[in-house]
Amino acid sequence: MKIIILGAGQVGTSVAESLVSEANDITIVDNDVERLNALQERLDLRVVTGNAASPSILDAAGAQDADLLIAVTQSDQTNLCACRVAKTLFNVPTRIARLRAADYVDYPELLNDSNFAVDHSICPEQIVTDYIRKLIEFPEALQVLEFADGMVTMIAVKAFEGGLLVGKPLKTIPLRLPNIDARVVAIFRRDQSISPTGDTVIESGDEVFILAATSHIRRVMAELRRMDKPIRRIIIAGGGNIGLRLAKAVEGSVNVKLIEHDRRRAEHLASQLGKALVLRGDATDEALLDAESIEETDMFLALTNDEEDNIMSASLAKQMGARRALALINRKSYVDLVQGGRIDIAISPAQTSIGQLLARVRRGDVAAVHSLRRGAAEALEVIAHGDAKHCKVIGRRIEELDLPDGASIAAIVRNTGQSRTEYNELVAYEVPIFEVIIAHHDTVIRTEDHVIVFCTSKKLVPKVEKLFQVGWGFF
Repeated sequence: MKIIILGAGQVGTSVAESLVSEANDITIVDNDVERLNALQERLDLRVVTGNAASPSILDAAGAQDADLLIAVTQSDQTNLCACRVAKTLFNVPTRIARLRAADYVDYPELLNDSNFAVDHSICPEQIVTDYIRKLIEFPEALQVLEFADGMVTMIAVKAFEGGLLVGKPLKTIPLRLPNIDARVVAIFRRDQSISPTGDTVIESGDEVFILAATSHIRRVMAELRRMDKPIRRIIIAGGGNIGLRLAKAVEGSVNVKLIEHDRRRAEHLASQLGKALVLRGDATDEALLDAESIEETDMFLALTNDEEDNIMSASLAKQMGARRALALINRKSYVDLVQGGRIDIAISPAQTSIGQLLARVRRGDVAAVHSLRRGAAEALEVIAHGDAKHCKVIGRRIEELDLPDGASIAAIVRNTGQSRTEYNELVAYEVPIFEVIIAHHDTVIRTEDHVIVFCTSKKLVPKVEKLFQVGWGFF
């Protein structure tokens, strides 16, 4: 595809890195000449310097024959204006905009073709907020990922010495869960991928990805890993967009303290929050953490815009007794460096939010993409179309598929053909009923199945996409 990316910040750079590696023709636009030069030295792409919403700059970037425009600058207004210009002057087929303000989401009519002409909008801050909420819900997890509108959940956990996962072959799992179908999708040992079989024995320190129907995932986790105590008390360091969104989202269910250094921002936060306690101070201040009983805190979340401060405050909080420590870190190299040490979970906002963008770029009907292990691996939800004659997966058992080494089909979500009646403001409507099928070697894929595929390396994704493509003869 020929893709124009507007904005060379963290999100734009991460998207460019992912798409360049898949042989797309990428042009990136930004005002920062130095940043663009550094990108061009590192990646095989074109750069254009200038205002991303300017018609002349979009023309220079090749908008006349672009397939996709991704507007991810720091300015909502620039992103919206660029999408409108790309539609009106250049008729770019697909336009995606990053929108940080929630107001635009509340008025979707503003984004239609008659107005700003945005096909898909994403809010990285909200994606990261939702992601952290899941980690609060499952405190023992490293990642929590949902598929098929939340019907299937995949959780990554670290196996520990003496845990139920360690020292036993995977084929014993059904004995512990006789009425529940679950699957260990992948194991990473010392950063190397291991393809799990029934005889695979998990070792302490392994990173294990487990998948099951969402309705069963808590039971699966309880059986396979010692469940941590529920999160009751959290301290959030940083009252920016993510800190405020998270505090609003969880203050009704957990005890929240939010630390903000800037006085005016702290006053604004206090006016926006109901139950959360806003503290003005420095999250790296040992005396402040001690005064706020850090040793009784279940989870400390460092969410400021300064990744060095996040690393320092999260490390200090963990050292002083916080049960879990999470830090928001932009640089991937830092994420790999600190996670698993004093800091339990390190999150790259760009890597966390990139999935929604990648789902719009993948060939075939891809409903969801999740970036795993800081971008090294991917999980895709692909909808199978066509028939046995024109698609290489339809009507075939999984063992018959030509899947590349390192790619595996984990589960299928299938429409049963039945429905149930639900009511909305006294109006009755029918809702289709889906079933979750954990994939086995003899599972047969049908048309319109939602197939969840795990790839231990994102280099495998193009091969998986090609496998699911429908031949032209079908149309």
